[in-house]
Order: sequence, then structure tokens, then C-alpha cells
Amino acid sequence: MPEDNVKSVIEALLFASDKPLTIEQARNVLGNLEASEIRGVLEQLKAEYEESNRGIRITEIAGGFQMTTAPAFAVFLKKLFKQRHVDRLSKPGLETLAIVAYKQPVTKLEIELLRNVNVDGVLSNLLDKNLVRISGRKKAPGRPYVFGTTKQFLEYFGLKSLEELPRMEDFSSLVEKTEETDDAKRAA
Repeated sequence: MPEDNVKSVIEALLFASDKPLTIEQARNVLGNLEASEIRGVLEQLKAEYEESNRGIRITEIAGGFQMTTAPAFAVFLKKLFKQRHVDRLSKPGLETLAIVAYKQPVTKLEIELLRNVNVDGVLSNLLDKNLVRISGRKKAPGRPYVFGTTKQFLEYFGLKSLEELPRMEDFSSLVEKTEETDDAKRAA
């Protein structure tokens, strides 16, 4: 692979990784490159970002490398995040949101039957965050509300439409791959 491509791949890995990218992780992705070659490319990228005075820096953190913002621009980031507060979703929130996304339109009772817990608080939180909306009423006794996802849901997860959601069948293969990876890590 040409050196420019290696540099681009490593840059993409750094950008996409939510945790510091280790040289070993980069080696696993890139194949037959030596650790010293990968470190060299990382150092090159690091120098390029600093020399061109970009807002992003590559920092060595916790045994890996990560893209961070340049300290000089912290004041601007504080202003941005004062205006925009992004909450992470809890595990129950994600589970409930997944049920709504895949089963919509769905009633509160149907969600509770799938989760085996009361979802009043979780559903209220998702409504407050505008990730879920009341999309109508079910033609059933009591005419319960049915819930669906919102445009904000698509934005939050970076989807163009609901058709981009992973298919349910893909999850079983993803679980198998994760289990294989976990087994391989334990064996190492």
C-alpha cells in the first residue's frame, strides 16, 4: 500500500476511534506493517497537524494515539458546548429506543412486554430528548398511544432514513464476531 494511503487509513482510524488507537490495533487493521512504520506515520501526522496550526492535534494518550482539539481553541469549544448539551443515552434508554425504532409504531405495553420492566421514565426521557414521538393511537381497546422515532433520532445516529438501520439478521452475525474477538483476546 502506498505511504499516502497508509497515512490516510491511519488518519481515518484515529478520527473514527472513540478511544486511543494503539499501534497494535492499527497493525491488525493494516496487516503486514511493522510497529515502527506505523509509529513513524503517526509521528508524521502529528507533526503535520502541529506545523499547519490546525485545530486538531494527534496526542499520545494511555498507550495509544487520539485526535484531540488544540488547547488554544478551548475557549471556542466551551462556547459551543454551552449552547449544545448532548446527553448520552443510558442502556435502558438505548434498549427502549431500539425497540421503538424496529417495531414502530409500538405501544408502551408492547415495549414493556419486550423489556419486562416499566418504561414510563425511560419513554418520558426519550420524548423529552425528541428521539421518540407519539405518532398516533392504536385501534385497540383503550386506544393507547403508539410511538415512533423522530428526525432528531436519525440525526443522533447519523442515518439518512430508517432503511439504514442494521437489519435484525445482521445482529446475530455481529454477536458471533464479537464473541470470537473476545475469545481470541482471552486466549492471547
